[in-house]
Amino acid sequence: MSKSSRPYIAGIFFILVVHCLYLGKEFLTPVFLAFLLSTTLAPVVRALSRWHIPPVIAASLLIAGSAFLFFLLGYITSGPIAAMIADAPEIGHTLKLKMIGLRQSLEGALEATSQIENVTADMNDATAQKVVVAQPGILSRAAGNLISAGTTIAITFVLSLFLLASGNLFYQKIVQSFSRLSDKKKVLRIVYNIEGEISRYLLTITIINIMVGVFIGLGLWLIGIENPLVWGVLAFLLNYLPYIGALISIVLVGIMSVVTFDNLLYSLLAPGLILFSHVAEGQFLTPMLVGRRMELNAVAVFISISFWSWLWGFIGALMAVPILVVIKVIADHVEGLKPLGNFLSGDHPLLADAPSKAARE
Repeated sequence: MSKSSRPYIAGIFFILVVHCLYLGKEFLTPVFLAFLLSTTLAPVVRALSRWHIPPVIAASLLIAGSAFLFFLLGYITSGPIAAMIADAPEIGHTLKLKMIGLRQSLEGALEATSQIENVTADMNDATAQKVVVAQPGILSRAAGNLISAGTTIAITFVLSLFLLASGNLFYQKIVQSFSRLSDKKKVLRIVYNIEGEISRYLLTITIINIMVGVFIGLGLWLIGIENPLVWGVLAFLLNYLPYIGALISIVLVGIMSVVTFDNLLYSLLAPGLILFSHVAEGQFLTPMLVGRRMELNAVAVFISISFWSWLWGFIGALMAVPILVVIKVIADHVEGLKPLGNFLSGDHPLLADAPSKAARE
């Protein structure tokens, strides 16, 4: 293989990998989710094993508790979410009226009123044609999506249970692949370091996101926003999306706040609360608990979120940053991938060498 042809072969290989990821979405999504969930809960299983609780029992308890909490939150929030979706046209109309009322130009308000009257007149005209778009497949598509989502969730929890209950079996298989004892020790040390850093990061970020969701939910409840539990759960999920998740939360809650309250200044409290919580979390809480070494390049974060959301939709967007962290940690521990780990690092690229130094020591 000539050196001039290597970039072309690498490009073709990358395109094939992306194509396989796209085609294998239904299969790979629960696999990735199960890996992230099992890695997040791995420290808890180890902690319970110190209390002489077998990994099978500990994993079963954790997965059962996680599944129960997931379905409980889904059941509690499904009603309010369905109600908000049904009220979306009314919310949009109310928001439009309030925005029109805030306009300083009377001509703009008169023009908008004239347009509404023209549309109403056309609708009341007996001679006007009425176009009705029949959508007989909506229920079938919704049922299909619900079945697909249920299958993905079930596979995720079951596969996570097997991964957690297997204990050190995965590491034993890796060690058995090498013949020399020195290679076995080196590989095992690297694998344990990678798994420990990933699990510690994912568990810490999940706890931080729970704290953010609880804080936002309680704050919105005190302010008087309807369905604060829904917004708290949404804030927990969207906090896995740096920058973008906070912006989405601020916009959505800001719309509901403007629609709910007549006082404009008071309606700014809710989005201001979310902005404050994300600034405090990003500038103080996360660096203090996670550490500066795990900071990521903002450009790489945006590219990762854009890529995985394009590939796998909203679920892919939620997994984008955890997957990027997994890649960074692996790159930090593998000598040939150090440039990639340095690129993915934030403002402290020199600290990327810390894990390898600690491993050598």
